[in-house]
Amino acid sequence: MDTRFVEHYTREVRNVTITLEEEVARWARIWAAEHETSVSRLVGELLRERMLRERDYETAMEEYLGEPARPISGGVPYPSRGELHGRGIR
Repeated sequence: MDTRFVEHYTREVRNVTITLEEEVARWARIWAAEHETSVSRLVGELLRERMLRERDYETAMEEYLGEPARPISGGVPYPSRGELHGRGIR
């Protein structure tokens, strides 16, 4: 007898209706069948991946922009515009 503790998570799910072009719907049904899943699960997983990718990007951007600005010159004064364009240097 297996006496290991098993933890179950339940998530609230929502049914939605989507409209697909016939060619896309046919491809999705074939792909889902080949991967032993459903079109519903395929679409749900694709949308979840997209959501997490965008959330991760936004979090990283907020962290980066929340840091204090650092000089990029390493303490060395920036060259003047004339120096950059070779003017005034002989």
